[in-house]
Amino acid sequence: MSNAHIVRPVAVMRSDFPEKFGIPRQAGIVPELESLVVFEPDYRDPEALRGIEGFSHLWLIWQFSESVTESFSPTVRPPRLGGNTRVGVFATRSPFRPNALGLSCVELKRVEQRPGLGTVLVVRGADLMDGTPIYDIKPYVPYADCHPEASAGFAPDPGATLCVELPDELAAMLPPEKIDALRGVLANDPRPRYQRDPKRVYAMDFAGVTVRFTVDGDTLTVRKIESEE
Repeated sequence: MSNAHIVRPVAVMRSDFPEKFGIPRQAGIVPELESLVVFEPDYRDPEALRGIEGFSHLWLIWQFSESVTESFSPTVRPPRLGGNTRVGVFATRSPFRPNALGLSCVELKRVEQRPGLGTVLVVRGADLMDGTPIYDIKPYVPYADCHPEASAGFAPDPGATLCVELPDELAAMLPPEKIDALRGVLANDPRPRYQRDPKRVYAMDFAGVTVRFTVDGDTLTVRKIESEE
């Protein structure tokens, strides 16, 4: 008997990140980020969400759709360790894993009806790229899922945050409700951990614009914001 099982996405993520660069390294790090969970037509039944408003947070089970590979490597090199030290793939949250599955805890902000989309979930703090397939959604239960005494191996904290300098005239190019989210993303240093050139200009696509910035020491300066239209 075959042990293969076909799973289908139940929903797709709609977020402000069209590319991987800039996405927070973990869910919840930037709580100001707001995204939509849009259900696939076969699962667009409001009855499937009955009672979900009683939970403040949800688990999303999703796929690293840009990192699917047929090969298997038992070890990976986490950026947190400088990209030079190998550890077991099952001891990391690397996207390069056998089934390329991710797990994120997000805040459920509200449930809405959207024209053409049916019932959607408005969530905060997600770390998913726009278009990411979501395979399942489960309630977060604090007494079962929260373990304050847990150890975090080689990733004991989210890392240092940067001071963000965002000139008012550039911030004005974004919708007001996106400014705090952008600041949060930039403060958590979207650069690869091995890149520390203060003269390098980085480009990050976010919420329909391209944000260009430099980082010198612990200060990130936004140099330009360009509309993608």
